Amino acid sequence: MSTDSVDRETSGEVGHRPALMLALATVGFAVNFWAWALLSPLGPRFKDLLSLSASQQALLVAVPVIVGSLGRIPVGALTDRFGGRVMFPLISAATIVPVLFIGVAGQGSLTALLVGGFFLGIGGTAFAVGVPFVSAWFPPERRGLAIGIFGAGMGGTAISALTTVKLVKADGAATPFLLTAAGLAIYTVVAWFTLRDAPGRTVPTQPLAARLAATAKLPITWQACILYAVAFGGYVAFSVYLPAYLQTAYGLEQADAANRMAGFVVLAVLMRPVGGWLSDRIRPLPVLVAVFAVVAVCAAVQALTPALMLVGTIAFLTMAAALGAGSGAVFALVAQVAPADKVGSVTGLVGAAGGLGGFVPPLVMGLIYGRLGSYGLGLALLAVVSLLTVLLTVTVVRATARRRVAQPLMSSR
Repeated sequence: MSTDSVDRETSGEVGHRPALMLALATVGFAVNFWAWALLSPLGPRFKDLLSLSASQQALLVAVPVIVGSLGRIPVGALTDRFGGRVMFPLISAATIVPVLFIGVAGQGSLTALLVGGFFLGIGGTAFAVGVPFVSAWFPPERRGLAIGIFGAGMGGTAISALTTVKLVKADGAATPFLLTAAGLAIYTVVAWFTLRDAPGRTVPTQPLAARLAATAKLPITWQACILYAVAFGGYVAFSVYLPAYLQTAYGLEQADAANRMAGFVVLAVLMRPVGGWLSDRIRPLPVLVAVFAVVAVCAAVQALTPALMLVGTIAFLTMAAALGAGSGAVFALVAQVAPADKVGSVTGLVGAAGGLGGFVPPLVMGLIYGRLGSYGLGLALLAVVSLLTVLLTVTVVRATARRRVAQPLMSSR
């Protein structure tokens, strides 16, 4: 075989490999998020089974979310150092242990569930592995779409929401956990033998603590944290609180409210790649400005509690589309502006901010409703926060992005 033919075969293999790596990363993200979200649908069951108070039930659901969100910070930094080829199988294999523990032996007491839920949070850190892994495989002009497609793996939470309770009722309490563990095990093996880090990946040489400290000093880190806390945090908040809001404000039945929430989640997931694609075409900043402006308008309209059909439905679905697109655009911005050897570290901090950002709005909404008997003020506050985020984007974030773009030009002179 000639050297030219070998080069052509190698070039063809490398040319197809980014798509394969993106597909594998997206599947890994979805499977890990499926595991991460297993306890939430079973919260009411455990409340009845173990006679939990409302606060204990909330704690049980919150523990894996908090651990998964905060755990992204060290996991993102470790991904910068060791690469997704190591970290994806490692995170997936580690998540199998708490999944099996809860499924087989951990459902008899609150303490056991909390311990299992703590380690179940490991699955939620997979997001911080995938963004730097995928980013390294694609050129800057295609990273937005690639990261958006990867981000659609957050639909793994929808798999859990739609199947967990049904599987428990049909086949027993351990069934969803055993199936999820099997999925994680299969993915771990496939990922170990198939995943490869991008050629020429930038590997940092600083110690972990020094890299995290350096990342924390980057302006884009905290700016993206705020943007993602509003965009993804808003998505998380509505996906958690929307059924309660619809039942209270509009008197919907539980099943109807849950179905409408599912529509909100699906639309947001589908719009995440669209946000990334638009960021590639017209840059992330215009997308983010449009997203937060749309959220502000829709939240202001919904603050008046209009009729659910048709105005309220349009307002919520439009917000779902905007928040999903905004979540994709934030990481398109991170991939373009953050230093190549710190994308994982920045992703970890930003991902943590988004996860934690989802906790504040439901608490505020519940407090306001308890005091005033109306959700209007809470939605008005969301409109104000969105407008402030638009202002932040067109001033501070824009200046940071411009400085980052100018740096390579200055260094090339």
